[in-house]
Amino acid sequence: MFRQDLLAGKKILVTGGGTGLGKSIGRRYLELGAHLVICGRRLAVLDATADEFRAELPGARIDTLTCDVRDAEQVEAMMERLWQTGPLDVLVNNAAANFIARTEKLSARAVDAVLNIVLHGSFYCAIAAGRRWIEAGRPGNVISTVSAPVITGQAFTAPSAAAKAGVLAMTRSLAVEWGPKGIRLNCVAPGLFPTPGAWEQLFPPGSQVEAQERGVPLRRLGEHRELCDLYAYLAADGSGYMTGDLIVMDGGRWMQGAGGPTFRAMQDWNDAQWDAMRKK
Repeated sequence: MFRQDLLAGKKILVTGGGTGLGKSIGRRYLELGAHLVICGRRLAVLDATADEFRAELPGARIDTLTCDVRDAEQVEAMMERLWQTGPLDVLVNNAAANFIARTEKLSARAVDAVLNIVLHGSFYCAIAAGRRWIEAGRPGNVISTVSAPVITGQAFTAPSAAAKAGVLAMTRSLAVEWGPKGIRLNCVAPGLFPTPGAWEQLFPPGSQVEAQERGVPLRRLGEHRELCDLYAYLAADGSGYMTGDLIVMDGGRWMQGAGGPTFRAMQDWNDAQWDAMRKK
């Protein structure tokens, strides 16, 4: 669908790029000729992903940087190191945290664990990159991963929905403020794209009233390549007139209401069922 040199000459940072959807997006960027930088808290995970990509794509250019995006000073230090080898072209705010819990049982620390990564981390990275683009008189591009609950809300994941709604508001605010400077920002809300580990954590046994794909009008789960091609388009020059937008790719699932059947069964769980889930 895309020519192999579509992203040649572009330096792209993917936060949380060592695992999950961030890893799949990074792989696609490399396939299309980008210089990829991935960051995360665990260097061993980042290095393993980088080695895997180099084996799959000989000659691919990939760098790794450790950074906890919850810490503004670490974000600044990462951006400084990154810019030493040339300016950034695209920032992908992908690092996230989420878990299933009854909201009234959440501690302040649990709420902060999600907001600090999703909202604060995305904001810190956007400001750090944006400042450098503006000072250098360069265009810039920020793509942030959110989710359909920014539109609908969703039970048992209120901190994530709130944090990602904040990222959407940030995106639209900065799209207006920074548009005259040639910087554009967009959000993507992926639907059901299974990833190892996270899938079982977010959708524990007994939490669903029917198979997940039954809640999707297209009656199937998403394929990573479909989502990654959307991120590739948004990173490419051909999307240059798009800014401040939210693109939902979920097979129409969000239009069925607040998450469709997701977690409906859990609304009737008793304390024993919640305790059993937490102990797994």
